[in-house]
Amino acid sequence: MTFDNSKTIIGVRIKLFFATVFMLTWVALVYIAKLIKFPLLGIDDSIWTLVLVVIYLVLAFLPNALNYQFVSYNDENENIVFRFFTAGIVGGKKNSIEINKNLFAGYRIESHIFGLRKNLIMYQKLGQGIAKFPPIYISALSKEQLNKLVKALGTFGPVM
Repeated sequence: MTFDNSKTIIGVRIKLFFATVFMLTWVALVYIAKLIKFPLLGIDDSIWTLVLVVIYLVLAFLPNALNYQFVSYNDENENIVFRFFTAGIVGGKKNSIEINKNLFAGYRIESHIFGLRKNLIMYQKLGQGIAKFPPIYISALSKEQLNKLVKALGTFGPVM
């Protein structure tokens, strides 16, 4: 089985793009061209700007706070392969984990911040014991993708 969450990550980037365009348009219309007359709905321009900036910052930094990562999963060969990288406003380096299915010892999914931030930790059998891989943040996976992942990993090893 293979899947990735590219649609989710593209959606996040598109929302951020439109939010940026909207903020730049707001600043141009209100402060440079002075085309919008205030008070608008009884609220001053500085209050409107503050509210819009807060909304923009939430949209911009929420993916980083929740550790959104692009995740690609493939188990069609003899290895379980994960490719992933941070997908927020500040990108990260590309990473890959490959585990032979015969050496896969299990996995664990951890939830933080009321279940909004999830990460996957995988384990591999070694000659000296069991190795633990660094977490893969799976917060950006849809419920369907998460269910597919749990089902697939469950066929190769136990939940730890």
